[in-house]
Amino acid sequence: MNNNESLRKMVHDARAPLNRISMNAELVKLVLENDMPKQKALEALNKIIANCQQCSEHLQEISDTHAAD
Repeated sequence: MNNNESLRKMVHDARAPLNRISMNAELVKLVLENDMPKQKALEALNKIIANCQQCSEHLQEISDTHAAD
């Protein structure tokens, strides 16, 4: 795999958690707007936190790979 393909894959891998963050943020918004059980919001917030950490790891991988070039 060349550098461009590798970079594209890493960016794709970083984008996936961002999509999950967005979906879960929408869920929290829906829960709060519709007086749904707060447990649903807490579960979504925990997923947002986990996905932020995963995205950070992917970005670090991109940074480390780029620094090695």
